[in-house]
Amino acid sequence: MSKKTMVIDLIRERRSVFPDSYSSEKISKEELEILLEAANWAPTHKRTEPWRFKVLRGKSLEKLGAFLAAKYVEVVEKPKQFKINKLKENPTKAGAIIAICMQRDEKEQLPEWEEIAATAMAVQNMWLCCVEMGLGAYWSSPRLISYMDEFFDLNKGEKCLGFFYVGKYSSPIPAIERGSIEEKTVWL
Repeated sequence: MSKKTMVIDLIRERRSVFPDSYSSEKISKEELEILLEAANWAPTHKRTEPWRFKVLRGKSLEKLGAFLAAKYVEVVEKPKQFKINKLKENPTKAGAIIAICMQRDEKEQLPEWEEIAATAMAVQNMWLCCVEMGLGAYWSSPRLISYMDEFFDLNKGEKCLGFFYVGKYSSPIPAIERGSIEEKTVWL
C-alpha cells in the first residue's frame, strides 16, 4: 500500500497545466462530477454558495472558441492573427472547460469580494482534485470574459469570472520554487 497523500502534498503539486500540454484523451462525465462535487464543498459566508458552473465538452468547445475569436476581432482595434488562432483553438484542446461563474447574493448581504473569494475556493477544491486524479488544469480569465453574457444565459446578478480548462496530459510538469513563508509573515 502506498503512503497516504496529505493535502499539503497536493497543494505543493498543484500547477497550471496549459492546453498545449493536453492529450486528446477524453474527460469522463464522472470525472467532471467529482470535480464539481469538490467545488460544492468550498467555504461560504452565510451559506450563499455563490459558485455556478457551466460545463463545456465536445462541440460546445468549438462554439466557445469561435465566439472568443469573433469577439476579439470585433472589440480589438488591430487584432493579431496568432491571437485569433489561439482563442479559437485552445478550447478545443481541452477535455472540458468549466466556466467559473459567481451568482451575487440577491440581498447583497455580503461584500462582492467575499462571494468571489468563495467561488475561487471552489475552484481551488477542483484544482486539488485534478492533481489527485492526474488531470491538468488551468484557470484562464481572458479580457473577453466581460462579454460572456452574450455566450451563456446568465441569471440576473451572475457573472463569469473565467474558464477552468481541464485535460489529460503525460508530459511531466516542472517543479516550481516559492519564496520562504517567513518573508511573508509577521508574528505578533
